[in-house]
Amino acid sequence: MIAMSDEVRQFAVAPDDDGIRLDRWFKRNLPQVGFGTVSRWARTGQLRVDGGRAKVDDRLSAGQVLRIPPGGEDTRRKPATRRELTPEEIELAESMVIARTNSAIVLNKPPGLATQGGTKTHRHVDGLLDAYHSDDEPRPRLVHRLDKDTSGVLLIARTPGSAASYSKRFSGRSAKKIYWALVVGVPDVHEGTIDAALAKQPGTGGEKMHVDEEGGQRAVTRYRVAERAGNRAAWVELEPMTGRTHQLRVHMAAIGHPIVGDGKYGGQDAFLTGSISRKMHLHARRLVISQPKLDGGGQLDVTADLPEHFAASMEQMGFDLSLSAAEPLRDEAPERTKAEKKQAARAHFKQVRKSKRGERRNRGATAPTGKLGKKSPSGAKRKGPPKGSPAKGSPKGRG
Repeated sequence: MIAMSDEVRQFAVAPDDDGIRLDRWFKRNLPQVGFGTVSRWARTGQLRVDGGRAKVDDRLSAGQVLRIPPGGEDTRRKPATRRELTPEEIELAESMVIARTNSAIVLNKPPGLATQGGTKTHRHVDGLLDAYHSDDEPRPRLVHRLDKDTSGVLLIARTPGSAASYSKRFSGRSAKKIYWALVVGVPDVHEGTIDAALAKQPGTGGEKMHVDEEGGQRAVTRYRVAERAGNRAAWVELEPMTGRTHQLRVHMAAIGHPIVGDGKYGGQDAFLTGSISRKMHLHARRLVISQPKLDGGGQLDVTADLPEHFAASMEQMGFDLSLSAAEPLRDEAPERTKAEKKQAARAHFKQVRKSKRGERRNRGATAPTGKLGKKSPSGAKRKGPPKGSPAKGSPKGRG
């Protein structure tokens, strides 16, 4: 955060702030100055950009110079303070880091750790973010989430500008997330698409989702069987093409192959006999996403190791990890309808508002090929490979 001064100040617009509105620049860099003060300065000509008068809605470019008058601090605004973490919390936070760039910190979230806090949830990733910055740096921000019992790649933005950039990639569906899952039984169709709309299940307080083709939101998941353990279980790659709550879990249960350990959606059928762990076997294995200008563009491509219980189950079942490079299963995201675009925009702004509230709080083997278009009892549709594609044989490694 930039300190206040009794003298006229000049600031060069950083690459991370390229393209933002002038009033947003103040929220990021001089939050002590309220919007009313910024508007008055602009109205009276005291705010200058490269020597010219500026308006609050002007877009800034990296390298431009801002001239800001002295003072303007709102004494009612409390300065941001870092939360004091215990040595154990700091150790946990550092143990999760698998990659760092100028714009991001990438974590391998362990199962059992929530991404954000909630009722009776006091230990979570969001509460550990103060371990990743110093007093003169902005607090890192969450840009997407994983379920509490899902492990794997979780991206944290290091700056406000990179948070906005990464959020657009996730909401625009250009970020490619590939999950590994162990499921009960073996899907009839070796590789295909599950297209089943999802909605909150009535009577669960929004804590559970279900397939609802009439009133739900479209949800699409690509999957591929990487290997099978007889007819008992299968190791599958999953790629969500949309981002609905619990999407992968509901979709796999809907086609009759719940994720091992997911009692919420698979009931007792989700647990295997013997020594296989009863924990959730769903892991965000790989993330491929475009980087912001702060890192010079290009792709950020990160892979996370399996948690101990998942790795042990894979070994017990004799699965060969080299059979999957967790390659993206699709090239393009499905075209969104106007309604979906509006809903995505509302969700984006809602997330922005939530992050602002958070900041204020911090301050105070082979599967037989089945028929295409087969429906499960729950109504979820499964689609096989596109017409004209070569028939699928034994599972082969990708990459």
